[in-house]
Amino acid sequence: MTLRHVVAALALTLPLAACSTEEEMRAVDPSGSGDPAAATSGAAPTPVPDGEVRTNGLVTVLDDGDGPEMCLGAIAESYPPQCGGPALADFDFGDVGAERASGVTWGSYALTGTFDQTTFTVTDAIPAALYDVVAEPEAGGLEPACETPATTDTTRTTPQDMDATLAAASALPTYATAWLSGATINVAVTEDAAGAEAELRRTWGGMLCVTTVERTEADLDRVNRELQSALGDALLTSGSYAPDSLDAQVVFDDGSIQAWADETWGEGLVKVTSALQPVEG
Repeated sequence: MTLRHVVAALALTLPLAACSTEEEMRAVDPSGSGDPAAATSGAAPTPVPDGEVRTNGLVTVLDDGDGPEMCLGAIAESYPPQCGGPALADFDFGDVGAERASGVTWGSYALTGTFDQTTFTVTDAIPAALYDVVAEPEAGGLEPACETPATTDTTRTTPQDMDATLAAASALPTYATAWLSGATINVAVTEDAAGAEAELRRTWGGMLCVTTVERTEADLDRVNRELQSALGDALLTSGSYAPDSLDAQVVFDDGSIQAWADETWGEGLVKVTSALQPVEG
């Protein structure tokens, strides 16, 4: 198996993920968009940790008969599950927490070890049943795009009205993204916010905020595909969860991939996070 790519949907109406096949993603030519900002500044770096690293909490370890792998990307919700990732060396499922079905063994573990870009050599493995999870506050949703969202007609606030309005928003020529903050519809466009709001008021009388941003949904989608093509299997997930930005999780980054992304697409557009973290001390 290889690392699965997951492409998060760039339309932010709902937290869903849209997947692309590996062939579709690798068929993208970053230099063929015609956009000067699309020109890459060189090959993406491939950093290797110079010491021990650990997973960011629990990850799935799966062995379908070809040896254990650490699943850092998408996991198919089947039984048994299906996923892939770096091969594991010096790993034992142990007597706690592993499940077995149809020739597949899997379980959740917090792992520490060394990584050479191909194999993760385990020095410590804590099964989920023995892992002390520190509760972290859940990330809140995006805030409304304006301080005082206005309501114009309470008779046009049904779920059907909302669906029609979100569809109308995505059809706007300068559409960037949309999201919900409670009952408020928020829409971002690249220009003429007043005109966009007038169009959306044809179907929605509830709370509405329309704001302007720099990049359209198509702009972010283009950069997202260029990112996928450039990083290959080093990229675990990528997508837009806020206006004018992309989030990308890679297997490991020591800061060099973030620096490369800043140089390639402009500082602040792509935020890179690393699935493997250096062990401090």
